Amino acid sequence: MKVINGNKFERTINLSRELSQVKRNLAIDYGEFGLHLPDVDIIIYNPDNYKVLAAISSKVTLRERISQTGYWKLKLIQDETTKHIKVYFITPDEDGTLTHKIPVKKGRAIVEVDLDGSYVLTEEIIEESSKVKLFEHFIEDFKRLLKNED
Repeated sequence: MKVINGNKFERTINLSRELSQVKRNLAIDYGEFGLHLPDVDIIIYNPDNYKVLAAISSKVTLRERISQTGYWKLKLIQDETTKHIKVYFITPDEDGTLTHKIPVKKGRAIVEVDLDGSYVLTEEIIEESSKVKLFEHFIEDFKRLLKNED
């Protein structure tokens, strides 16, 4: 697997053949309004076939970014080319939005329903679920995703 900064596509004028294909495999089709890339921080793809496996957004606090990430996931699943892409949110969750299941905050609801998961970088105790976990579980979960791709 290869990892690329999501801003690379915006800042680079002449992309390599590989990155150009990755860009096309991530782009969302808005019909007459063209192809547009989701706002994500990290993209993980297979260099053998340029298939994008995951997109990761990260932010210190969730606020509007978690809603944006949920929006991009919903757009990705609407197209056959991008529906398989997993979307994750990684955060230290400084405002405690993901800490508790009940009472559920809007950000936690978006993660639980719309995203493929969120990983929290904290020493605090959080109420984990299948989609909200401490960051220490990310690599293990990602390895499982890769195994299922084979």
